[in-house]
Amino acid sequence: MSNTSSATGPLAGVRVIEFAGIGPGPFACMLLSDLGAEVIRVDRPGARLGDPKDIIGRGRQTVLLDLKNPADVAQVMDLLALADVLVEGFRPGVMERLGLGPDAVAKRNPRLVYGRMTGWGQDGPLAQAAGHDINYISIAGALAAIGEAGRAPVPPLNLVGDYGGGSLYLVVGILSAVIEAQRSGRGQVVDAAICDGVVSLMSLFQVQALRGTHTEQRGSNMLDGGAPYYRVYETADGGFVSLGPIEPKFFELLCEKVGLPEHLRQAQNDRARWPEMAEAFAGIFRTRTRAQWCELLEGTDACFSPVLPLSEAAQHPHLQARGAFVPVDGVVHTAPAPRLSRTPARIQGPAPKAAVAVADLLARWQQG
Repeated sequence: MSNTSSATGPLAGVRVIEFAGIGPGPFACMLLSDLGAEVIRVDRPGARLGDPKDIIGRGRQTVLLDLKNPADVAQVMDLLALADVLVEGFRPGVMERLGLGPDAVAKRNPRLVYGRMTGWGQDGPLAQAAGHDINYISIAGALAAIGEAGRAPVPPLNLVGDYGGGSLYLVVGILSAVIEAQRSGRGQVVDAAICDGVVSLMSLFQVQALRGTHTEQRGSNMLDGGAPYYRVYETADGGFVSLGPIEPKFFELLCEKVGLPEHLRQAQNDRARWPEMAEAFAGIFRTRTRAQWCELLEGTDACFSPVLPLSEAAQHPHLQARGAFVPVDGVVHTAPAPRLSRTPARIQGPAPKAAVAVADLLARWQQG
């Protein structure tokens, strides 16, 4: 591994070859870049470059190669021979048909960690089928659990599948395999399937189901909006606020501050009285504006927050103090996360404006 002059994070010196795609693969590579890895994206000739608003494409260099051209495939293989990680998100079998499958690459670089990002996984009855986030979270039990009682399930953007069950599990697998390769000298394949990751994310609810404390009726459980103390309420000005005082002492504090009727304060987990309590909270929160409720409750142990649209999130004092949004060449980016004390992550630059030559990369990598 060779450190670059600009990288400062804990992955400085780790070389990643990313095969251009959409969704969870690019997001995973953004995280790796923010943590210091040198990420080289292999894209097709004619690909659009230089979009300053492509936040997820930040911190890379790009090479433009035709993977149907044997000479260009040979150049990719030369890069892989000196890399630590490969990330691809094609359907199973595509990389093998290009001559870039795990077995072929391992012959040139046995230490390479081969990250494969798919929705259904590398095998199974659905492996060759098209799909998107909504499909993967559907079979994993997540989508059925999200939404209001008596209404259809609500897709939670593509956060649960693509980025939660996909990108983050891919990164965990890659980092684990890189650490193991440093000991063994051998790489391995990381089969990151979104459906697998979402099943793993559902572990708490599997526990609750086994214990009989989770029902499959949406809007009837503690964490799905069923509990009146863990949900969203509308305010007098049409805004919204969220509550989450699960612990009795925090619930007691909320009740005191907002004036919940005394006869409901001892009924926090009496499901039979949840509808009455929810109606009472709804009436209370409609009496003041969102800003007025923030003045009374935000920063207390009542577990309260305003529900902010993304356009307002960057202006919230806490996120401003944390530096959660940072400017890069005049564009507001989401900041790297998590925070590291000694080798901090940082954005290595905007999305690439122009491609680089494979020969130049190889010359630099061969030197160090």
